[in-house]
Amino acid sequence: MTDYQRPFKKLLIANRGEIAVRVIRGARDLGIETVAVFSDADRRARHVRMADESVRIGGPAPAESYLSIEAVINAAKQTGADAIHPGYGFLSENANFARACREQGIVFVGPSPEAIELMGDKIESRRTMKQAGVPIIPGAIDPLVDPSEARQMADEIGYPVVIKAAAGGGGRGIRIVESAGEIDRAVQQAQEEAITAFGDGAVFVEKLLRPARHIEIQVVADTRGNIVCLGERDCSAQRRRQKLVEESPAPGMSPQLRARMEEAATNAARACSYTSTGTVEFLVWDDADAPDGRNFAFLEMNTRLQVEHPVTELVRGVDLVQDQLRIAGGFPLGYTAAERPIRGWAMECRITAEDPYNGFTPSVGPIAWFREADGPGVRLDSMLARGVGVSPHYDSLIGKLITWGETRDQCIRRMKRALGEYLVIGVSTSIPFHQALMDDDRFRDGEIHTLYVEENEILNPDDRPAHGVEAALAAALFFHTQGERADLERNGPQPQRRAWAQSARGRRFPVEQGWRRTTG
Repeated sequence: MTDYQRPFKKLLIANRGEIAVRVIRGARDLGIETVAVFSDADRRARHVRMADESVRIGGPAPAESYLSIEAVINAAKQTGADAIHPGYGFLSENANFARACREQGIVFVGPSPEAIELMGDKIESRRTMKQAGVPIIPGAIDPLVDPSEARQMADEIGYPVVIKAAAGGGGRGIRIVESAGEIDRAVQQAQEEAITAFGDGAVFVEKLLRPARHIEIQVVADTRGNIVCLGERDCSAQRRRQKLVEESPAPGMSPQLRARMEEAATNAARACSYTSTGTVEFLVWDDADAPDGRNFAFLEMNTRLQVEHPVTELVRGVDLVQDQLRIAGGFPLGYTAAERPIRGWAMECRITAEDPYNGFTPSVGPIAWFREADGPGVRLDSMLARGVGVSPHYDSLIGKLITWGETRDQCIRRMKRALGEYLVIGVSTSIPFHQALMDDDRFRDGEIHTLYVEENEILNPDDRPAHGVEAALAAALFFHTQGERADLERNGPQPQRRAWAQSARGRRFPVEQGWRRTTG
């Protein structure tokens, strides 16, 4: 990377976990120094060990650390970082954070505050998309004042409908209404939840389309007006509106439908003067009156890097993190969609610390031992490292297992093999669910929709391994670890362990790559 417009030399990653690791790697490949920030709960985290420098920014609660704009900005000033990558989650779609970076002369690796603000407001974004000619789901454009307006709109578009919060996301502030008798209570509940979650009680009503697929288009736009669409990802495997598996290309996607959706995504990006990477999400459903038997409508736009970005990287031969960094530094994107054709098939399983046999309840605590999957066609973006456990303070995602194959069938077979190799002892994980899904006939045929997982029993609770087996494995690993500690006491620390010990005293030392300084 050479100097051009507003290049930067040092990047602070305002995030944690596997995405912080991913961004550090992308920056390092471009010769950019990295700064990690960490809470008290993440002192030993993998991203902290990997970065060139690291800074403590507060207590374990997100509001005290990763959600504190002041703490993150101060860390950037303290280390001389001239750019900040927000990752996803936390402050990644916070327009005030992007604006604070700009006011302090720090490059925000992402779109403008104005674009974040516009697309983060579901009502304003729907209005903007309609004006830009992007198809939207039938429903209200303006926020509801009282339940009577919701009843009137629902009568016009027909039940079922969904009441949605205008601000925020993550499935909060949403209520499904099947009939007129439910709507008053649903509006009240959605408003109350929206106020609690987002500080904004504005809600609107739209038609509930089901069954439907959740398909998103990856866009990349530079500061020169170049907008490139890198095809679609199918994110229909969901539970309670939380994505579980993503893949690219989408099963059954015709070239005609892809072209129509990419045109709509391009218009959406242009309508909000978008720069950086972003994702335009659509619902897709069967429609006999549509040109190729399917229709689609705008759902929302994510103004950040997506969790599932690796599947696009694998089938398109791109590095979306590096694209973000180059664009933020003022560089042109440097390629067209035609120069990055679809090759093969990629699939991602979100590996979470949750118990799939018990309603996906969170599982936290120390990890006694883990073995990660690898081999041909396998990629793993992971937060796991020796001595790192799962904290109750943060999202349950511990890693993303991604496989690539020449065909979808080969991709699934590789995923089954990789899931079988992936082992975590100490907390429950979603791995058994993913293994069961890979064997599900409808999933293998590419015929699922957004409610499929909730309407079907993918994992039989009776198949849970006996507790005694898990206890025996944990005990064996405990005694193995105790033996390692005894060896350490007899023979002294190995070079790498000495380096880790020095990190606790804030010294400078080599770890994974490069040198790091720890502050705070």
